[in-house]
Amino acid sequence: MIDKNDKSAIIRMFHVHKNYGSKKALININLDVSKNEFLFITGPSGAGKSTLLKLLYLGEPVSEGQILIDGMNLSRISRKRIPLLRRKLGIIFQDYKLIPTKTVFDNVALVLEAMGKKRRFVQKKVNSVLRMVGMEKRFNALPQSLSGGEQQRIAVARAVVGMPKIILADEPTGSLDPESAGTVFDLLKGFHARGGTLLVATHDQELIRKTGCRAIHLKEGRQIK
Repeated sequence: MIDKNDKSAIIRMFHVHKNYGSKKALININLDVSKNEFLFITGPSGAGKSTLLKLLYLGEPVSEGQILIDGMNLSRISRKRIPLLRRKLGIIFQDYKLIPTKTVFDNVALVLEAMGKKRRFVQKKVNSVLRMVGMEKRFNALPQSLSGGEQQRIAVARAVVGMPKIILADEPTGSLDPESAGTVFDLLKGFHARGGTLLVATHDQELIRKTGCRAIHLKEGRQIK
């Protein structure tokens, strides 16, 4: 049961449904995510994990119900305030979504440039984050010259560079070899250790078991535990 007066939750979902025509992708999802929580969203392919994350960053609108993120009601948010919402979020996509014609540096810098940060600040911050993910020597490389693990590290750098409150990660280690997956996951744990809230959609039960963090399980669009 969700307490509607709970002030500790940074993400709140009340009776959320998502339909694509007659297909029900999510059915009556009720969820609270506390500040600085590390939460896994698990379930088989097609269960609704990616759809749930899309609703949180307004990649898709809800069909029914309400979502609150850091006090902002997504069903009532004006178009002008959407950029403010997205500054609270860092998003890591399963397929990286790096811009192929831009260098590693420019892919990460885009986030800060969109926030209107000055060039000197952008240079310093991007270099710092690239060092953090071990990619400072590849700053001038194009994405297609990088391995999958390297591209995912750049995706993590892009997600954290704007100092968001929340990271949403969709199968961030799903296509990586074990060593690369471990590196990426350690970076995510570092974000959490610095006070961030993290939602990770994954089917990797071993990953969940190792961390001992809370997990919600989706099946055919329903939250079953």
